[in-house]
Amino acid sequence: MKQIIREITPINNDDFFIILNHPNASFDFPTHYHYEYEINLVIDFKGKRIVGDSIENVSGTDLVLIGPNTFHSWESTMDFHTHVITIQFSHELFSNSFLNKNLFRPIKELLSASDKGIVFSEEDKRNVIPLLLSLADKKGFDTILDFMNILYQLSKSTNKRLLCSPNFTQNHYEIKSRRIKIVHQYIQKNYGKKITITEVANLINMTESGFCHFFKKRTQKSFIDFLNDLRVGEAARMLLETTNTISEISYDCGFNNISNFNRIFKKRKGVTPSEFRDENINKLTIY
Repeated sequence: MKQIIREITPINNDDFFIILNHPNASFDFPTHYHYEYEINLVIDFKGKRIVGDSIENVSGTDLVLIGPNTFHSWESTMDFHTHVITIQFSHELFSNSFLNKNLFRPIKELLSASDKGIVFSEEDKRNVIPLLLSLADKKGFDTILDFMNILYQLSKSTNKRLLCSPNFTQNHYEIKSRRIKIVHQYIQKNYGKKITITEVANLINMTESGFCHFFKKRTQKSFIDFLNDLRVGEAARMLLETTNTISEISYDCGFNNISNFNRIFKKRKGVTPSEFRDENINKLTIY
């Protein structure tokens, strides 16, 4: 069975959405999932698309919406490259009161169905691709209106198709436990400080050994790996959003020294922090 990894995206609570525009993307990233919605446009693709329990050969331009925690990947030959535009946005972007308004109910239904993955028709692509290409080159407040229009156009589609089978579930990847949520919220607020297993275990009235076993069982990760994943995610965001030095970012994200930061970051991202900044600074737009 293939390893499925959690991708740490650079989006945070202050962002409406992010656009990753890769004019010459390769397809060597492993099958993965993340906590955000994702609209993925792959232009003139030839290879295989994996979304949950759906595996399909694709030849041509692919437009897909994928919900939080649903694993996915596009696979092709080593030498294949093409243009990919990805929009990621948080499930917390829209409140229920907002989506329950009459005009937004189609978008709510679209997002609700996206946990199975949605692929769009040729007609949908003709309508939406020009909007995506235009959005990738824009900045300012109008981008929010254009983003909402893209969601609305996708929600009106009558030819969209669910990719996963009716029985597919991604609950294995979701954080359901109340105690895990307490821990997660705590480290989100304090990742820049030293955090010990003892203090986190005390938060939920558990012993250290009991907590470590419980956390690994619930998240499929050790607490240290989970904490480092979150710190690397914040570091990736800061590398792209700020001009802070790598040393400053390292300490701001809770790493005790720069060499430890470089080692952990490269292990998770496949490149050093400086390489990550150089490779992505011109490909990512945050709104």
